[in-house]
Amino acid sequence: MKLYSQAENQYSMLKHIIYGLALLFSVQISLFAQTTSKTAPKREFRGVWVATVANIDWPSRPGLSVDKQKQELIGILEQHHANGMNAIVLQVRPAADAFYAKSREPWSQWLMGRQGIAPAPGYDPLEFAIKEAHFRGMELHAWFNPYRASMSPGAALHENHMARKRPEWFFTYAGKKQFDPGIPQVREYIVQVILDVVKGYDVDGIHFDDYFYPYPVSGQRIDDSKTFQQYGGEFAEIGDWRRNNVDILIKQLGDSIHHYKKHVKFGISPFGIWRNRSEDPEGSATNGLSNYGALFADSRKWVREGWVDYINPQIYFSFTRSAAPFGTLVDWWSNNTYGRHLYIGQAAYLVNQKMEAAWRQPNQIPNQIRYLRNNNRVQGSVFFSSKSLATVARGTADSLRQNLYQYPALPPQMPWLDDVVPNQPQELIADAMNDGVHLKWKHPLKAEDGETASGYVIYRFEEGDKIDILEAKHILKISFNDFTSFIDTEIEPGKRYNYLVTALDRLKNESEPSGPVGVQAKGVTSAN
Repeated sequence: MKLYSQAENQYSMLKHIIYGLALLFSVQISLFAQTTSKTAPKREFRGVWVATVANIDWPSRPGLSVDKQKQELIGILEQHHANGMNAIVLQVRPAADAFYAKSREPWSQWLMGRQGIAPAPGYDPLEFAIKEAHFRGMELHAWFNPYRASMSPGAALHENHMARKRPEWFFTYAGKKQFDPGIPQVREYIVQVILDVVKGYDVDGIHFDDYFYPYPVSGQRIDDSKTFQQYGGEFAEIGDWRRNNVDILIKQLGDSIHHYKKHVKFGISPFGIWRNRSEDPEGSATNGLSNYGALFADSRKWVREGWVDYINPQIYFSFTRSAAPFGTLVDWWSNNTYGRHLYIGQAAYLVNQKMEAAWRQPNQIPNQIRYLRNNNRVQGSVFFSSKSLATVARGTADSLRQNLYQYPALPPQMPWLDDVVPNQPQELIADAMNDGVHLKWKHPLKAEDGETASGYVIYRFEEGDKIDILEAKHILKISFNDFTSFIDTEIEPGKRYNYLVTALDRLKNESEPSGPVGVQAKGVTSAN
């Protein structure tokens, strides 16, 4: 490991502060340009975790037919699309296994009931999920658990599982197999596993959750002393060495993802507390388990160094949680984003639970969202988990659909990855037909970076409306597919409408509009 002088450290810190302020300024300018109302922002990340481990969200049980798996997933996507979501965070590697075909690891046991058993030939769950999400104007972020290799002491591991092929790469903690992050070959292997997906699939993002070194369990000890002895180098403290092991993986992975596909976002969802102020004067005014000390994950550093594109802390606390109030942690993280995006993990699964009276108040999560929208350094939310929004948090889902997420939203821009705007679509025409208004256009010309369009936004204005694409309520359709036609059936016969179409590139930069074109609807009675 390279050791830096004090002067070099000070220079590096100053450089990152200046860079962070510059990015923060550019992000806030972008947000100002795209947001006209705190109650209906045009740019906002609205995500939901879809957990596959132990069949938490999908599939509902192992061994379902392919048709049934597809039906369930489409139902999940339809539900969240109706609730206003624009991103699905799908767990594709829960325990060194795979929910996708182009993998060097065995098929997940939570697909067909036994690890290594493939679903029907020609069916790739991840590929299917990407296609269906993009059709609905939703990003698909592939969620990996980097180090977890089994969920129970008696887990039946396939002969091609790495814990059987390379047992020296693992330690056991609380009965679960875990990759040893201190082994260089382990880190390289994990990077390659994830790059299989980056290179092989049209994902919008790569996502880690909060599982790095294991959560502390009383009476358990991490068995990595031999690894520390072999690879510890100049580190006097094993905790510092462990944190550095995670840092190396995060930096290497961020660099590798953007080397192969610049547009693929890299984000991490750590536990909500970086460090408490009692541990570090720069920490939050909280009193709980910390990423830094308990999980050996220096989550703030990943943002400060620019290794991730977004940080998504799991702030699974109410406003009145004394040890870690929601507002306190949101404010702390918003002051420590260094120009990267901040999405807040929200606990839909706690709604109506008995553990704390605050969670039985129907306005707990809606008020949290309002709190986030009052902070320009917060760009959205991710909810855990999918099933909760159809069960214990049905009321919250109603609030999203009918109020807070009533209008569609585009994901926020990432100017540090791409700030080149695509050209506008060409030759937009609108024809009133018996089944609706038919819109057609042609692809835009290539922009400066060579991109044309990876999606489109269709806007509709009624007669008398001000033509203004900054107002989210005028968005009729968002799709992340490269289609060049659309039929609007949700119209009133005889009414006049104006339409605009804009192009989106892979990072959701939006072109100037093509149009407007006006048309008077014919006698249509059906609707989507």
